[in-house]
Amino acid sequence: MKLIKFTKMQATGNDFILINCLEKKLANPSRFAERFCRRRFGIGADQLLLLLPSKKADYRLQIFNADGSEAEICGNGLLCLARYLWVNKLSEKRKLEIEIQPGIARLRILKNKTIADMGEPRLEGSQIPAHLDGKIISWPLKVGGKEFRITCINQGNPHCIIFVDRVEDFPVEKYGPLLENHRIFPNRINVEFIEVISRRQIKLRVWERGCGETLGCGSGASAAVVAGVLNNKTERKVKLTFPGGLLKVEWGKDNHLYLSGDTEEIFTGEINFPRP
Repeated sequence: MKLIKFTKMQATGNDFILINCLEKKLANPSRFAERFCRRRFGIGADQLLLLLPSKKADYRLQIFNADGSEAEICGNGLLCLARYLWVNKLSEKRKLEIEIQPGIARLRILKNKTIADMGEPRLEGSQIPAHLDGKIISWPLKVGGKEFRITCINQGNPHCIIFVDRVEDFPVEKYGPLLENHRIFPNRINVEFIEVISRRQIKLRVWERGCGETLGCGSGASAAVVAGVLNNKTERKVKLTFPGGLLKVEWGKDNHLYLSGDTEEIFTGEINFPRP
């Protein structure tokens, strides 16, 4: 058995197991995530974050969902990583470049907040990916006997956005998995159910592929703002209320999405994990 040190962190209730792998990689991270992200049999988390060295950027971030599948990007995970690097004095930079699966993510660490550059949205069906042509904006899709109007965006990973009247009462646990695993999405998809409060404020719940319903989602927040603008329901700068807290997103004139929100280190610990 090998003793693994970890840090448990959260942003808007979106919680993570973060492991520092700068000196030594974690063997079989997919298995680790599947085992220890379990709520009652492990540490408990939505995702596993691995901090790794990078030849292209300041650091590399590898992300695994609770079911062991690998994710491309995680906005809340990037915010938590920035806090971890700063608190543990691993970097004194106020601007950081983080290598992730889609490319390079950029972080700005200000006096009382961190801003993550979530990159540009991709809108074509082939980019989501989805078995649909062109942009998917308010496209009708029948699932579970109900027709939805879906808007799809790839914000580093794939998202399907649906506007609803009362998000608190919406049966996310019923329709979330049906949409996540729909045949038109070959890589599965994250689903955001959105209630528009005003043009500058929305409430939403998220069904994340490989995790189930989570209390917050940074890339989902970014995709939600894009969908709000494309459907003429919101402005480009929006406050987003999740069950786990508040995030802020601005869709800049440079076509990039900028995410900010609070983060917290919950606890640190060590856990035994079998050697390969």
